[in-house]
Amino acid sequence: MPVKKLKPITPAQRFRIVNGFEDITHRKPEKSLLEPKKRTGGRNNKGKMTTRHIGGGHKKRYRVIDFKRDKFDISAEVKSIEYDPNRTAFIALLEYKDGEKRYIIAPSGLKIGQSLMSGPKASPEIGNALYLSDIPLGTIISNIEMSPNKGAAIARSAGSFAQLMAREGKFATIKLPSGESRLILVTCMAVIGVVSNSDHQLLVSGKAGRSRWLGKRPRTRPVAMNPVDHPMGGGEGRASGGHPRSRNGIPAKGYRTRSKTKFSNKFIIERRKN
Repeated sequence: MPVKKLKPITPAQRFRIVNGFEDITHRKPEKSLLEPKKRTGGRNNKGKMTTRHIGGGHKKRYRVIDFKRDKFDISAEVKSIEYDPNRTAFIALLEYKDGEKRYIIAPSGLKIGQSLMSGPKASPEIGNALYLSDIPLGTIISNIEMSPNKGAAIARSAGSFAQLMAREGKFATIKLPSGESRLILVTCMAVIGVVSNSDHQLLVSGKAGRSRWLGKRPRTRPVAMNPVDHPMGGGEGRASGGHPRSRNGIPAKGYRTRSKTKFSNKFIIERRKN
């Protein structure tokens, strides 16, 4: 889907690159699938700020997404493809033969009026959800479960996908978006195809105010702080910084933070590339 570069008629529009939204077919969401979404402003239940750089932003309502795709062997028609303010990917509204409506993460190439299905009887076509045991090897997949019946957890953001590499016994080998190869049970579900809105990474906001609309507050650079506030603070003039690290001293580049005794380590065949 193409992006648009705006004419520089204002300073904010000079570098602005916006989404074309040509795939979007419907502007108003399905009311029965909306829920209220409360904002915290980064505060906990005692009113104390526990996460910085959060606050403000436009009011949103949550779209209830069907990550499990557990309505088996009933065909559903794609009614619309919509924008979701809570995620980078687009969402698709499905209407099943029995009248029930559900939202799913829209895969790239999904069309209005297309018929989708999930379960063992579904064919390995774009948008259908199948068990990893039923998907042909080499297929590009997304919205992958990590545990059976738990719902999709891997490859859900815009433009992301994984690949089914092999099957042996009760495990399938998946090459993840990060480059990591991992074993996942063949009884887990996955959706055929790439997640929609792959041009999301090309967008440029153009001004600071657009980040405020998204609920992001300004962030102070660590090298501009004092030594009491950050390990990278202090120094005379611009002679500051040191080794890149977080506020609590954890190195930012190349330092492994994953536990060596983590239970799921045995399922990782090849670590992601640094």
